[in-house]
Amino acid sequence: MTMKLYLILFFTLLVAITASLAFGSVAKSHASAVEWPLHGLDAKEQRFSALAHINEHNVDQLGLAWSFDTDFNRGLEATPIVVDGVMYVTGNWSVVYALNAKSGQLIWKYDPQVPKAWGGQGCCDVVNRGVAVADGKVVVGTFDARLIALDASTGELIWETLTADTANWSYTITGAPRIAKGKVFIGNGGAEYGVRGYISAYDLNSGELAWRFYTVPGNPANGYQTQAEALAAATWTGEWWRFGGGGTVWDSIVYDEELDQLYFGTGNGSPWNRELRSPDGGDNLYLSSVVAVNPDTGEYIWHYQETPAENWDFTSTQPLMLANMQWQGQTRKVIWHAPKNGFFFVIDRITGVPISIEPYTTQNWASHYDKETWRPIETQGANYQKNPGLIQSPASMGAHNWNPMAYSPNTGLVYIPVSKTSSIYAAQNAMDFTRGSWNLGVDLEVPPIFEMPSLTRKVINKLATGYLLAWDPISQTEAWRKERKNGGNGGTLATAGNLVFQGTSSGEMTALRADTGKTLWSYDTQVGIIAAPITYTIDNEQYLAVAAGWGGSMGLLVRFDQREVIPPSRILVFKLGAQQWLPALVEHNELTAIPPMPKVNGDIIAKGAQLYANNCFVCHGMAAHSAKAIPDLRNLPMPFYDNFDAIVRGGMMLNAGMPSFENKLNETEVDAIYAYVLAEAHALRHEAEPSFFDGPIDFIYDIFASAIVWFMS
Repeated sequence: MTMKLYLILFFTLLVAITASLAFGSVAKSHASAVEWPLHGLDAKEQRFSALAHINEHNVDQLGLAWSFDTDFNRGLEATPIVVDGVMYVTGNWSVVYALNAKSGQLIWKYDPQVPKAWGGQGCCDVVNRGVAVADGKVVVGTFDARLIALDASTGELIWETLTADTANWSYTITGAPRIAKGKVFIGNGGAEYGVRGYISAYDLNSGELAWRFYTVPGNPANGYQTQAEALAAATWTGEWWRFGGGGTVWDSIVYDEELDQLYFGTGNGSPWNRELRSPDGGDNLYLSSVVAVNPDTGEYIWHYQETPAENWDFTSTQPLMLANMQWQGQTRKVIWHAPKNGFFFVIDRITGVPISIEPYTTQNWASHYDKETWRPIETQGANYQKNPGLIQSPASMGAHNWNPMAYSPNTGLVYIPVSKTSSIYAAQNAMDFTRGSWNLGVDLEVPPIFEMPSLTRKVINKLATGYLLAWDPISQTEAWRKERKNGGNGGTLATAGNLVFQGTSSGEMTALRADTGKTLWSYDTQVGIIAAPITYTIDNEQYLAVAAGWGGSMGLLVRFDQREVIPPSRILVFKLGAQQWLPALVEHNELTAIPPMPKVNGDIIAKGAQLYANNCFVCHGMAAHSAKAIPDLRNLPMPFYDNFDAIVRGGMMLNAGMPSFENKLNETEVDAIYAYVLAEAHALRHEAEPSFFDGPIDFIYDIFASAIVWFMS
């Protein structure tokens, strides 16, 4: 054989090996079992990983590999994205972090400089649910409604666009964008503040608007731009456009690769009270619906309204999961959905018509769904306008909120973080619409027990419970449940190791057997978890990661952990055999000096409690019991009490995120809130004084609280 032939064979072999290695590298970088490239891992958003290095036999050997502290101490809701060994994750105020996914070392950080004054323009904390990564770009939505594309390698800004009219309306973005077919899809929040919902598509390379689909029709005097909008307008009455209408697409968006369709869930009405929003009735499309559109043009394909004439803040923005399932001898392309209203929906993805609807938890607003019309049959007590004072289940928090659910093809089960919630809705007969403030058309009633702080805390902790539900989507039945001490628990992850992972609101990261629900491992995370975990591998080691930070809608309302600490907000990453430790928490138990109690009667304090419930508690907590990420009004430095009105109405703390209520509250009303807050502050100090009667009183309170919860259940 000639030297020339040897050289030809050598270079041919070299090219073949090089091509093989290159192909293997590309295949590896796109393998879903190695990285976490999409919000729900795969295009169906099932959050199932084929990784099994960590499994039911060795999961008890998991330890902390590394942790990363974010810049703030509020709720963390992001799903981390892992691509090419880099973890991209968001924290509070829409800050983006790029971390070495193996070591946790910070590679770059991008702060979009959201004005802190905008913190008062969102209902449920300054949170963000994550980024989307594609074509070397990291795309994030900001709390002040901008959409930003960053260079994935450097964090440098590529483009930025404002997605909403924030000069006139209280729009926010907390959801994670989705990317498909060269477009970025994003919605917005703000229904409580009176905005009109929509979803938009932007060009991935330029940031230019491609199309927009409005979920609520506008003023009829201006005409309707699409047939879909005209169809919706026929289901509204009155002057709904004055109140915005709501229907915001604030979370779930999913692209269907098989059918080339884009699905999204829509939010609640604005105001909640449908008799104020649409006084002569109507279903109010497209509130609380699942909608399918053409991803290229935004053209309407179909919709299904899960809660017609929505009346309770029962959003349908909870995660949508795509599946191909066997149903009555046929393979059906479906959407699985467990929204706030307590029913599990199986919806045909081609037609938008349900094939099965069953309750996945206790609820009392509807008896069932009619199987011919697929409309809910509301119970007599569901109409709180005509039946005031009745206990409604679920409450506006919902039986399942944004916290992601997961599915395991190995068990055939969907794992849903369920909260057991109840509340009393009290309808307002009229509403003065105020931009920049909540406009619910509902009074959030304050039970008399709120005048007894110790009992209040016990009732709240007993009422706000939950469980991890393993649900069979074919038989529409419960397979098993794991009771949790509290509600508002984190999202879920299922793996081929016969495991389902979930963080809890009481501050644990847990692993359970996916087939039986038996707890196999837990770790003290020092802070409640509301986000969903992910998993990935680097150098043949499997990692488990989760964003741990207590906050969000329930997190600001209720503090389950009674440790007097400022809650940390961290990224926690685990692997087998790791032995890192978290630093010890530093408790702050010192009570500040407070002003004397003003000389007011009980009626003023009761009025202050009601005003507090309608204006303050969504940030500062139920009965003024703060979750600590936001200052506890019962334990402030004296200057804050001295300048109470200047802060609440004058906007003195605007740049710190405290909005001005100048257009919402008058001086007399602020004085009543001040009296109520001081009453709670004095009660806190009375509780801190040890007494011989503390034990018996606590025991009686516990029995009384259990009786109240039993009655409300």
